[in-house]
Amino acid sequence: MMLRFLERVQERDLARARQWIAEEERREAERRRGMEARPPAPDWLLERGLNKHSAPVYVHVGGCWNSGKRSEGVSRDQALRALAEGIPACSHCRPDTELGYVGG
Repeated sequence: MMLRFLERVQERDLARARQWIAEEERREAERRRGMEARPPAPDWLLERGLNKHSAPVYVHVGGCWNSGKRSEGVSRDQALRALAEGIPACSHCRPDTELGYVGG
Protein backbone atom coordinates (compact mmCIF):
# COMPACT_ATOMS: atom_id res chain seq x y z
CA MET A 1 0.00 0.00 0.00
CA MET A 2 2.81 2.42 0.82
CA LEU A 3 4.40 1.68 -2.52
CA ARG A 4 1.20 2.77 -4.34
CA PHE A 5 1.23 6.03 -2.37
CA LEU A 6 4.86 6.57 -3.37
CA GLU A 7 3.96 5.85 -6.98
CA ARG A 8 1.15 8.49 -6.94
CA VAL A 9 3.46 11.08 -5.39
CA GLN A 10 6.13 10.44 -7.98
CA GLU A 11 3.61 10.55 -10.84
CA ARG A 12 2.38 13.92 -9.58
CA ASP A 13 5.97 15.19 -9.32
CA LEU A 14 6.72 13.94 -12.84
CA ALA A 15 3.61 15.67 -14.20
CA ARG A 16 4.68 18.92 -12.50
CA ALA A 17 8.21 18.62 -13.93
CA ARG A 18 6.79 18.02 -17.42
CA GLN A 19 4.59 21.11 -17.05
CA TRP A 20 7.62 23.22 -16.02
CA ILE A 21 9.56 21.90 -19.02
CA ALA A 22 6.69 22.71 -21.40
CA GLU A 23 6.38 26.25 -19.97
CA GLU A 24 10.12 26.84 -20.28
CA GLU A 25 10.14 25.55 -23.87
CA ARG A 26 7.22 27.89 -24.69
CA ARG A 27 9.06 30.88 -23.19
CA GLU A 28 12.23 30.00 -25.10
CA ALA A 29 10.28 29.71 -28.37
CA GLU A 30 8.68 33.14 -27.73
CA ARG A 31 12.10 34.64 -27.01
CA ARG A 32 13.51 33.17 -30.25
CA ARG A 33 10.54 34.47 -32.29
CA GLY A 34 11.05 37.92 -30.74
CA MET A 35 14.74 37.91 -31.63
CA GLU A 36 13.99 36.84 -35.22
CA ALA A 37 11.28 39.49 -35.63
CA ARG A 38 13.53 42.28 -34.34
CA PRO A 39 14.59 44.63 -37.12
CA PRO A 40 18.32 44.69 -37.88
CA ALA A 41 20.42 47.29 -36.11
CA PRO A 42 21.03 50.41 -38.21
CA ASP A 43 24.46 50.88 -39.76
CA TRP A 44 24.70 54.52 -38.64
CA LEU A 45 23.33 56.45 -35.67
CA LEU A 46 22.71 60.11 -35.02
CA GLU A 47 22.69 60.99 -31.33
CA ARG A 48 20.45 63.91 -30.39
CA GLY A 49 20.91 66.36 -27.54
CA LEU A 50 18.73 66.57 -24.45
CA ASN A 51 15.39 66.36 -26.24
CA LYS A 52 14.03 64.97 -29.47
CA HIS A 53 13.98 68.40 -31.15
CA SER A 54 17.54 69.43 -30.29
CA ALA A 55 20.38 69.34 -32.78
CA PRO A 56 22.43 66.16 -33.20
CA VAL A 57 25.54 65.96 -31.04
CA TYR A 58 27.37 62.91 -32.44
CA VAL A 59 27.45 60.52 -35.37
CA HIS A 60 28.04 56.85 -34.45
CA VAL A 61 28.55 53.53 -36.18
CA GLY A 62 25.50 51.34 -35.54
CA GLY A 63 25.97 49.27 -32.39
CA CYS A 64 28.48 51.68 -30.83
CA TRP A 65 28.67 51.05 -27.11
CA ASN A 66 28.97 54.78 -26.50
CA SER A 67 25.81 55.86 -28.33
CA GLY A 68 23.23 57.40 -26.06
CA LYS A 69 19.60 56.49 -25.58
CA ARG A 70 18.60 59.40 -27.79
CA SER A 71 20.23 57.87 -30.89
CA GLU A 72 18.28 57.09 -34.02
CA GLY A 73 19.20 55.09 -37.08
CA VAL A 74 20.10 57.03 -40.22
CA SER A 75 21.21 56.19 -43.74
CA ARG A 76 24.79 56.38 -44.94
CA ASP A 77 24.01 59.61 -46.82
CA GLN A 78 22.47 61.19 -43.73
CA ALA A 79 25.50 60.24 -41.64
CA LEU A 80 27.86 61.73 -44.25
CA ARG A 81 25.75 64.88 -44.46
CA ALA A 82 25.80 65.26 -40.67
CA LEU A 83 29.60 64.96 -40.62
CA ALA A 84 29.85 67.50 -43.45
CA GLU A 85 27.61 69.88 -41.45
CA GLY A 86 30.06 69.73 -38.55
CA ILE A 87 28.38 67.15 -36.27
CA PRO A 88 31.32 65.48 -34.48
CA ALA A 89 32.13 61.83 -35.07
CA CYS A 90 32.20 59.60 -32.00
CA SER A 91 35.81 59.24 -30.92
CA HIS A 92 35.24 55.60 -29.93
CA CYS A 93 33.62 54.03 -33.00
CA ARG A 94 35.06 56.48 -35.58
CA PRO A 95 32.19 56.61 -38.10
CA ASP A 96 34.14 59.12 -40.20
CA THR A 97 36.81 56.48 -40.80
CA GLU A 98 34.21 53.77 -41.51
CA LEU A 99 32.44 56.08 -43.95
CA GLY A 100 35.67 57.15 -45.63
CA TYR A 101 34.86 60.77 -44.80
CA VAL A 102 37.69 63.23 -45.12
CA GLY A 103 36.68 66.31 -43.11
CA GLY A 104 36.55 69.64 -44.76
